[in-house]
Amino acid sequence: MGIKKQVIKTKPVVKVTFSVEAKEANTAAVIGDFNNWNPAEGGLSKMKNGTFKGTFDLGKDASYEFRYLVDGTFINETEADSFQWNDFANAENSVLAL
Repeated sequence: MGIKKQVIKTKPVVKVTFSVEAKEANTAAVIGDFNNWNPAEGGLSKMKNGTFKGTFDLGKDASYEFRYLVDGTFINETEADSFQWNDFANAENSVLAL
């Protein structure tokens, strides 16, 4: 798993690439505060090596709670900037700080 951040100097956004290894999975998405927890807006593409990957433009100077949804199972990003307990999910969410 991994997160790559690329600051865009001319815009108030950061290009964030999310990657999750899931060789046996059929679908994967990243869901969070930045897309209203909607899997349809966070779909990741499966690469030949079995990793799912997607790049999104997210607002700078903000932090976002998120998780991966892999074949219906929630997974946290091990390389997240931090983790935050979420009472609604009754679980810890990954946190991305930009």
